Amino acid sequence: MPRLPDGDPAPVSGELAEGALASLAGSRFGVYVHVPYCSVRCGYCDFNTYTLTELGPGASTASFVDQALAELDLAVRVLGEHARPVDTVFVGGGTPTLLPAADLVRCVDGIRSRFGLAADAEVTTEANPDSVTPADLAELAAGGFTRVSIGMQSVVPHVLRTLDRTHDPARVATAVEGAKAVGLATSVDLIYGTPGESLDDWRASLDAAVALGPDHVSAYALVVEEGTRLAAQVRRGELPMPEGDDEADKYELADEVLAAAGFGWYEVSNWARTPAGRCRHNEGYWRGDAWWGVGPGAHSHVGGVRWWNVKHPRTYAARLAAGVSPAAGREELTAAQRHDEEVLLGVRLREGLPVGALDDDGRAAVAGLVGDGLVDGRAAVLDRRVVLTRRGRLLADAVVRRLVT
Repeated sequence: MPRLPDGDPAPVSGELAEGALASLAGSRFGVYVHVPYCSVRCGYCDFNTYTLTELGPGASTASFVDQALAELDLAVRVLGEHARPVDTVFVGGGTPTLLPAADLVRCVDGIRSRFGLAADAEVTTEANPDSVTPADLAELAAGGFTRVSIGMQSVVPHVLRTLDRTHDPARVATAVEGAKAVGLATSVDLIYGTPGESLDDWRASLDAAVALGPDHVSAYALVVEEGTRLAAQVRRGELPMPEGDDEADKYELADEVLAAAGFGWYEVSNWARTPAGRCRHNEGYWRGDAWWGVGPGAHSHVGGVRWWNVKHPRTYAARLAAGVSPAAGREELTAAQRHDEEVLLGVRLREGLPVGALDDDGRAAVAGLVGDGLVDGRAAVLDRRVVLTRRGRLLADAVVRRLVT
């Protein structure tokens, strides 16, 4: 698992400066809840997750919601009169559906009772197809959830084995159908570039995802993260490193297949059937909105102040039991850092980034990016926006480097 960022010590009270708090008046506000439990840790994953046998005394799934509610109480104290109704909630992990559906609903009830939910609030949980049932989905929908994001990854058995995914691909259809039956919006998450995955394997997964009829599809290139079991297998030569050209071919195939099925890209790795199908919570991250991250290792952002919680569930629980903030560190972004992040994240969106948001050097670079086929020339000239072409999406990091140097 990755180490926490370097930063300044976080005050035990969790307090924020008045300037950061005042920014909430003009910002959408989200709550992210990190459920750090998994039945099996997948070999490619470097998220802050723990199997139940690793936790030891002082942390358990049974006490998690009480701890999350204690952190929400802290958030109420810190935000005070600046607190506003929550626009989006996202419960991620880990595997949130290892918790009983009643616990997930209790968490949302806790957010509602402390902050209120906006009238059109989006409330999402991630779900593993093997740990959620139609009855669970019905309980989630009745309890205020509006959306479920299902970890599909692939339908090809040998690809799932390489990823250490243990679910039966047929269970994905059951989960999607169960979610639709109770009125939940649906998303399926895919991974491409797994060692040994052919282009035909990837096409099979795309076709299967489309056949499910979800509202939303995410497709992410596999990244070999240092410290994971997959990285060790690659280092020992047991598996090949994913190849950039292969992943580019698979991205282009994804865009073609999804577009043909009526999905439009709205962020480099995300497609939705309609604007209403987009994940508004993630859009908040990409647009620099405010959010409070609840749970071990969760990150938060309010008004240019970013902080992150201690990682281990036992330490997290102990801090809250002692009545102090679970934050391990924080940083206050400089104006230059906030500008760079605005460019980095804004250009990934279908709407693109206003040319006027760039500095002089960035604006001067746009013409060259258009000439290189990385930025849409019509959008740059007529709309004065930096919008990536498909080739530009493949090289988004390179585009950003040219816009912020």
